[in-house]
Amino acid sequence: MKILKSVEKFPGGLMVIPLLLGAVVNTFFPQFLAIGGFTTALFSNKGAATFVGMFIFCCGASINVKQIGLPFYKGSVLTLTKFAVGVIIGVVVGKIWGPAGVLGITPLAIIAALTNSNSVMYSILAGQYGEPTDVGAISVLSLNDGPFFTMIALGLTGMANIPFMSIVAVLVPLLLGMLLGNLDEDIRELCEKGLPIIIPFNGFALGAGMNLMDVVKAGVPGIILGLTSLLTTGFVCYWVYNWFFGKERKTAVGAAVGNTAGNAVATPGAIGGVDPNLAMYATVATAQVAAACVVTAILCPLFTTYLHKRLRKKEEMALSKAVSSPQ
Repeated sequence: MKILKSVEKFPGGLMVIPLLLGAVVNTFFPQFLAIGGFTTALFSNKGAATFVGMFIFCCGASINVKQIGLPFYKGSVLTLTKFAVGVIIGVVVGKIWGPAGVLGITPLAIIAALTNSNSVMYSILAGQYGEPTDVGAISVLSLNDGPFFTMIALGLTGMANIPFMSIVAVLVPLLLGMLLGNLDEDIRELCEKGLPIIIPFNGFALGAGMNLMDVVKAGVPGIILGLTSLLTTGFVCYWVYNWFFGKERKTAVGAAVGNTAGNAVATPGAIGGVDPNLAMYATVATAQVAAACVVTAILCPLFTTYLHKRLRKKEEMALSKAVSSPQ
């Protein structure tokens, strides 16, 4: 059976299909993930952190130390762009329709979902379709994990603290990988070969932390929020990223931040806890953000893969035209 080749034919299949399987298992057979021992360690969401750490380490080993500034530059561009798009849309909705929002979607849910991205998914997609320096951007992009930027956007900066140790926790495997990879070419080669095997396990573990029923609970507003997160931040970051870094060759990597991270689900509750005026919208916003997480987890890899294939097809057509044109 050609299982692997069949999976690879599906856009982003090496990650998306295991992710969907993980979500199905967690939704309908959660007891399987609670068996314990090696089964739980390997397949449950608890194992995701280990796989992500391995992935970041291996990507770090692939980065040339002479290019250390570029990953941070790329991460800053992506982080600021996604944050700006989410804030602008949320503020506009709030100014026009008030805190209750439009179509049942509150500004709180919009800002929470759009300013927060899944750095794990980004790193995997960047590893597949980008360069090592693209993956290294996660060191800055991880700043938008959690409620920090959302609190800034809502004027609550005095009650928010930058999760400094969370940033350090992301940097350690990246920098350690860079150190060893630059000291020994054999380690760099070993890590580059090991990246593909990590991706499907990472995808399943990521899916094992999702519940498909969240989409049902949130209804149409939750699905719309997910599509908004994907299309607005995905397209804008795709365009801006190529404007900055696509002079020689365009890439689909920017679209990989067109998603909503799982930890964004806790953001509406955190905001409601510090601002009584928004507390009444926290419950609805939480369900909508959870739905956006599931929707974007499925569609963002497909969207990024589509853009990647479209760009490469254009390159092939341009090359073919150049070769066939008379000198």
